[in-house]
Amino acid sequence: MSAQALDITIGSLAQRYPEKYVPLEQIFQKIHRGNHIFISTACGKPQYLVNELTRFVDENPKALIDTEVFHLWTLGVAPYAEEKFKNNFRLNTFFIGDNTREAVNQGLADYTPVFLSNVPALLHHGLERMDVALIQTSLPDKQGYVSLGISVDIVKAAVERASLVIAQINSRMPRVHGDSFLHIRDIDYIVPWDEPLLEYHPSVPDEIAAKIGSYIARIVQDGDTIQVGYGSMPNAILDSLAGKRHLGVHTELLSDGIAELMRAGVIDNTRKSIDRGKTVATFCMGTSTTYDFIHDNPAIEFRTIDYTNNPLIIASQKNMVAINAALQIDLTGQSTSESIGSTFYSGIGGHADFMRGALLASGGKTILALRSTSNDGTHSRIVPRLEAGVGVSLTRGDIHYVVTEYGIAYLHGKNIRQRAMSLIAIAHPKFRPELILQAKECGLIYRDQAFIPGERGSHIPPAKPEA
Repeated sequence: MSAQALDITIGSLAQRYPEKYVPLEQIFQKIHRGNHIFISTACGKPQYLVNELTRFVDENPKALIDTEVFHLWTLGVAPYAEEKFKNNFRLNTFFIGDNTREAVNQGLADYTPVFLSNVPALLHHGLERMDVALIQTSLPDKQGYVSLGISVDIVKAAVERASLVIAQINSRMPRVHGDSFLHIRDIDYIVPWDEPLLEYHPSVPDEIAAKIGSYIARIVQDGDTIQVGYGSMPNAILDSLAGKRHLGVHTELLSDGIAELMRAGVIDNTRKSIDRGKTVATFCMGTSTTYDFIHDNPAIEFRTIDYTNNPLIIASQKNMVAINAALQIDLTGQSTSESIGSTFYSGIGGHADFMRGALLASGGKTILALRSTSNDGTHSRIVPRLEAGVGVSLTRGDIHYVVTEYGIAYLHGKNIRQRAMSLIAIAHPKFRPELILQAKECGLIYRDQAFIPGERGSHIPPAKPEA
């Protein structure tokens, strides 16, 4: 939209809804001490509103005291988590990112562990109070509807529960089909402000991630419906699927990799059991190219997170494949993706929602991907027992496949001894002898068990016949 057209749109809105156009300082004076403030998710974060609110509090330190800031997950700066605002804001997050991890682990912010599929119910039932919602939307259409764009997830529920809704209207926000629409009359105050949307640039996949992706490509079959998380590892996994056909997507996150596979025709959603023909997600973290791709794209629908992450909905997809990453797994099949020892690292997120939904799906598979060692190569991520204080993200019954750069271990239906030997076989070679000794000491394998190094077969499902 041109600057002139944008001015005309905003001008007509101001004429029709003059009460919604108020100076920011007056708007912020409507927020009271002790209020609970919601901020939109990740790349959908209204940066201008957040920065202006913290500037207002910095200049008026007694204006807001003991307010609680909620978000699903934040990307970019989080000034409200800084120690200098500790008397003004207390952050409570449902997922921990890089810029809030230190505050949570120092006790300066709170983390609420919950399945993300359950968060809207927490809000609707009043278990988490929501007084103010700071959101970012697209421009309104002729009927007066704006789109939540790249962040629908729990934003819709927060808007429905909040008594004060403040929207930053940004012409760069894409209009996304699905559950993303709000009418302008449901917004209390409008703040027109154009700025680039936050972008997510994961690290470039390395050789290890690419190798893991190549193994996962052997498990995923033509026509499967997939869910993939975020980061360099999932990007490598998506790259490895470029040779597949008729894939579907039912996921929490829509990433650049998914958009690329849609443009290439690999993802067409023609074999899905429900939402056929549609890529279904709840939020997007990507680049401006992906934001342009999802704008007004009828092949993409963003649904609220209690739909996308509902294990019963996920289980309704035949041949559903959930692919997620882990920080550590023990030789019995328990894994964590949320903590390193007693240090909170990320969160429950949608990890378990999708893995358990896929387990229940007809022809469903769960795949856990991890590097065999820590990033510096000094520690094995496959361990005899999870460390003390670790949060168990997936139980021994949740995982079908575990994949490292050294191969595939199939755990489903295997006893503890078989699991231990299968996982040791895909550990880094330099840690395998020690893992054998530790497994014997723990009584997980026979005391005289021998480990014979070399290539071994893996359980890979047969390819499906051509339709």
